[in-house]
Formats: sequence, C-alpha cells, structure tokens
Amino acid sequence: MPEQVAVVGAGITGLALTHYLAEAGAESVTFEAADEPGGVISTREADGHVLEVGPQRMRKTPGVIELADACGVADEFVEAREERLYVYADGSLGRAPLSLEAFLTTDLLSWPGKLRMLAEVVTRPGLPQESAAELFVRKFGREAYEKFVGPLYGGIYGSDPAEMPAAFALEGLLAREAEAGSLLQAFRQRVGSGHEAPPVTFERGNQTLPDALYDTYRDRIELETPVTAIEAVGPDGPYRLETPAGSDEFEQVVVTASAAVAGELLSGLADGGDELADLRYNPLALVFLHAEHDRVGKGYQVGYGEELHTLGVSWNSRMFGRDGVQTAFLGGMHEPELLEEDDEVLGEIARREFEQVVGSEATVIDVARLDVGFPAWDQSWWALEALELPSGVHLATNYTARMGIPSRVREARTIADELAAEAAGERTGGETAPTADVASADD
Repeated sequence: MPEQVAVVGAGITGLALTHYLAEAGAESVTFEAADEPGGVISTREADGHVLEVGPQRMRKTPGVIELADACGVADEFVEAREERLYVYADGSLGRAPLSLEAFLTTDLLSWPGKLRMLAEVVTRPGLPQESAAELFVRKFGREAYEKFVGPLYGGIYGSDPAEMPAAFALEGLLAREAEAGSLLQAFRQRVGSGHEAPPVTFERGNQTLPDALYDTYRDRIELETPVTAIEAVGPDGPYRLETPAGSDEFEQVVVTASAAVAGELLSGLADGGDELADLRYNPLALVFLHAEHDRVGKGYQVGYGEELHTLGVSWNSRMFGRDGVQTAFLGGMHEPELLEEDDEVLGEIARREFEQVVGSEATVIDVARLDVGFPAWDQSWWALEALELPSGVHLATNYTARMGIPSRVREARTIADELAAEAAGERTGGETAPTADVASADD
C-alpha cells in the first residue's frame, strides 16, 4: 500500500509541512537534494560575524512561534530593536512614512506629495490587468511611487514594479484593499508598521529554525536524496517517486522545490507543468559590510533615479546587535549583469555607496550570490495561467503563493490540514469538515 505523503524539498515550507503532518499523525517522507535543510535560509559565519545569505529576518507570527516551540528554540529569538525604515532619495535618507507620526514628520515626500497619497482613498480600486507600477502611480502619485512605494515594494523581490503584473504580484494586496477599503492601509500592513508581529531572528541566525526542525524530524527527512521523476501509477494516483536510492509510491505529493526543479518533475504530469521552468528569479549579490553608525532602524532602500547600484541595505547591527554587520543588496532585475563582476568589485561598490549614504566608514566582510531565491513576479508569471495539477499533486512555493517565512509556514499549515482531513475521510469512509483558514496574522 502506498505511503501517504511525499514532500519534495526541505526548505522552510517543506520542513513546516513535515511538522504539521507529524502533528496530525499523517505518514510522510520529505526528500531534499542538498546536504542540509533550509533552502534559501542560510546562515554563515565570517570573522566572527553572523551573516544571513537569504532572508535577513522573519516576523514573529503565531506560526513561527509554534515551530520554534516544537523544536525547542523559542528561547533563542532575538527581536528587532526598532521598526523604522528609510529611503535614500535626493541625496539624503528620509524616513519611510509607515506610521502617522512618520508621515507627518518625514521630509522624504513634499507636502503636495503627501496630500496626493492621501487622495488614494478616492481613486478607483486596483485592477489585476495593471502593472504594479501603473497601479501605484495611479493610486499614490508619481513622487510617492519613486521615493517610497516603488523602492519598498520592488525591494522585497529585487524587482521592477513596471514589469510585475498586479494580477500576480499584488493579488494579496488587492484582496486586502477590498477588505480595508484602502490600498494605502493594505500596503502599510504588508511592508510597514501595520504588522503586529515584530521582526526577529535567532541568536545563531535564521538557519537555527530549519536546523532544529530537521533535528526534530530527521526520521521523516532524507537529505542528499533528489527526486528525479514523478510518475502517475493510476489516473488519480498513487504517484511513484524516483530517487537515486530507488522508488516509492505515495498517495499525495507536495512539491516545494524551485520553479526549475518543479517544472522538470511536473512536465508531462501536470498541464502546463513544463512552463514552470520559465518563471524568472532575480539574481542578487549580498555584500556584508562592517560599519558603526548611530542611526536607528531596519535599514534603507534606494529611491528611483539615484545614481547608485545598491538596491538597499539591511542594518543587522542596529536591528539585532550583529556587531556592525550591514547587508547590502545589488543586482536584481535592474542590474542582473552586475553579478558577473568579481567579489572585489561588488564589495568596493557596496562599501563606497554605503559610506556615501550613511556617512560612516565601512569595510567588506564577505560577498555572497543568490541566483535562485527571490521570484521576480514579472511577466513570466502568466505561465501559471496554463497550470493545472492532477488530483493528489500540490505546489507549496514562494512563486505560486506569498514569499516570506511566515507566509511559507502558513501555507504549509493549510495544506497539511487539508491532507490530514482527506486522509481521515478515507479512513472513516465519510465526508470531512472543511478546514479553517489560518489567521492572517501569519503574513
């Protein structure tokens, strides 16, 4: 008899799914091609510094707290000291107006620009057929777009909002706009101080969480075991998974791997599955700097029109006491060719521009590159329109749903609940009650 669930990929989605399936008493096996868990979550040490190669932080949502509790690392949380965020525009740092107090006092926007933003409430709702840039300019005005909304939202993905269809890139924001009656309020909740959960990391870095989850559920996780093929045994399953160690059959398969890997595995199995490989990621360079400064906040993004290569900088030192560590991001959709430069060139660009913006001397600690980590959410996402998964096969990814560690955890919880309910229904031979949506506080 086939086993219940196969999970392809042991990034944070696959690890969270493994936890929730275990909690529900469901049988599962998680396959991971790499020799360590975590996916894009990766922490390294250099010269005694803790460096995050990937997400710099996560939100302390109920789902994240639950996972940390389950694997015994909840006492290692480190909360951010300050939520302020800045944008470098017109040659200086201005505070992003993510709160009423910041909106009234910031010099990032002119008063005409602020009043134009407030007029958002009388504009017609956002439209899926617009690009993110078109929608933001129409709703907030060009000044707010170029100095505030564009850099902050595009910076989440390293993307250009002009290339991001609202139908995909802003699907969640448009839904929130319908609920809140204002896109400005929805945007503030998405990227600003509207969050109730503070930014956090762990004493030893973000990789603490995936490592602890793996240690807790290592009997369900097989590292260095790539899935090389998925085949349907019958019209509605089960499904045979091939790995270098052999083959096994499963009633349900959840793919959490990158778009390229998923496209290869689902080609011929799911309608439009091969087109997943066409989804683009934005390559990013991360330059880790050491610098001391007295500014308070999370860091800054760079406004459009500035003659800088840096997209933004995370002040890990100020947020989490990381001993002078500042993480600069370069490349992305705006300058992907920049990643062809060697580490010395990238380090010098980041150091020089950081000193220009912040006014503090900096030295380079290390340089890292992230080719597959941040989905572009650009025009290539129209390929998802052709995707139709067969019964028993599921996608749980940061390119078919929300990015961010809390969102990945939330989707894993939802899918695990659905699979457990289906399994319970099969055991009892009856209907099962629909599972409730996980609270939106997990965003």
